[in-house]
Amino acid sequence: MQSPPNVAMFSTQAYDKQSFASHALYADIKVTSFDTPLTAKTVSLCEGFNTVCAFVNDKLDADILQQLYASGVRHVAMRCAGYNNVDIDYATKLGMAVSRVPAYSPEAVAEHALALIMTLNRKTHKAYNRVRDGNFDLNGLLGFTLHDKTVGVVGTGHIGAALVRLLSGFGCRILCFDPYPNDELKALGAEYTDLTTLFSTSHIISLHCPLNEESHHLINEQSLASMRDGVMLINTSRGGLIDSRAVINALKTHKLGYLGLDVYEMESELFFRDHSGEIIQDDVFERLATFHNVLITGHQGFFTIEALSQIAEVTLENMIGFNSGFAKPFANQATPASRFLVLPSLADT
Repeated sequence: MQSPPNVAMFSTQAYDKQSFASHALYADIKVTSFDTPLTAKTVSLCEGFNTVCAFVNDKLDADILQQLYASGVRHVAMRCAGYNNVDIDYATKLGMAVSRVPAYSPEAVAEHALALIMTLNRKTHKAYNRVRDGNFDLNGLLGFTLHDKTVGVVGTGHIGAALVRLLSGFGCRILCFDPYPNDELKALGAEYTDLTTLFSTSHIISLHCPLNEESHHLINEQSLASMRDGVMLINTSRGGLIDSRAVINALKTHKLGYLGLDVYEMESELFFRDHSGEIIQDDVFERLATFHNVLITGHQGFFTIEALSQIAEVTLENMIGFNSGFAKPFANQATPASRFLVLPSLADT
């Protein structure tokens, strides 16, 4: 009888433990949870495991992958869609499998992006605090009507497409940029265009693209200069898409009128932990947080009951599927090809 996957799960929060443990497939694996992130200092904890389950800010560069492989780890199961923190080329060289969750409740992140747009625009976060203090003055709370505004959506994969569907109900003109246009979104009235046109035309720009060499600092001094004065910028994708220092300058000159962030380039040092009793040492983040027209949330766009359930299900299926050579079909997203970035020993499955 084949042994179950022996899994070391890093960056584990209470809600991770609950969502995984509540799934029926959890009984088919052996899990040891570590609250700490996977780093050069913690990789030694992986000795004796054959699978590592990691999250968005865990470090999986060549050195760590080499140590994991030497410890007996043969499968890195990412419980997220993004994998910019994994050296895929080196994993391929080692023959180490790397899987992910390519799509989980895309509406969750799209709805959070919309929440950032609506909150920044109508200033409901400020109004809430005013009314609690007995202040019913409307000065400083002026917003604009979304109807007929132009919204640029950069990246129309699962999440970007979900946002387009939401925005179409507001009567917005929607511009999209993606190398692979979606005919369904065109039927809703979305227009595909180049980035230059999208940046220069849009009142609101929302980022929904992966982070790679081409998209790193997509939002920079030059691209910001090409945008409308007072533009709203939303990022619920990856922090590295934005040059934070360039954005600070754009806020100071009023080129950027609103900024909504659920991700941050250096978030691995901050997010998913309570720093309320500490002095935060990141001066760039602290400067961003001082602007009255900036709204930052701590990478919670994915954080819904439905998304956590889907993440647990697909990650567990990936672990069990790889361990068994995919003897059983997936219940969800049927083929391993959509989930595995590196599938060395089972490439012909």
